[in-house]
Amino acid sequence: MRMDETPRSTKPSRGIYLLPNLFTTAAMFAGFYAIVAAIGARYTEAAIAVFVATLLDGLDGRVARLTGTQSEFGVQYDSLSDLVSFGLAPALVMYTWSLSALKGFGPMWGKIGWAAAFIYAACAALRLARFNTQVNVIDKRYFQGLASPAAPACAWPSSGRSNAPT
Repeated sequence: MRMDETPRSTKPSRGIYLLPNLFTTAAMFAGFYAIVAAIGARYTEAAIAVFVATLLDGLDGRVARLTGTQSEFGVQYDSLSDLVSFGLAPALVMYTWSLSALKGFGPMWGKIGWAAAFIYAACAALRLARFNTQVNVIDKRYFQGLASPAAPACAWPSSGRSNAPT
């Protein structure tokens, strides 16, 4: 480099920082849409929306690493998006799809239904909070626990038959 040249900044441009956050926002939108679809009793659309959120969530971190734009803001924003898409959305889909029908057996059973949905959402929030507090402490070569995007896949019924009210 010559003396009269100014050194080039290796910092990515401002627009590149937006790219991973756009994927995170799209994932959160998919989770929000899953909630709206479940309220409208469109359970297949809701399940597909959670799946789309999973795909988008997998891309945001990869894009951030590829572009060198990882940030503390991105980590926190991704966790909030994960809470919506993989905590609240699956809990509310399951509640509206089947757990809300428990109230037909009596008021106590109805409370058990919404409590079960809430416990799932609370566990997802606790999992994400634990991850955020350990993000700079743990060995990144090993993942501890169940990833939030994988949890809804474990919660969905696998029988293929629908218990949805008609």
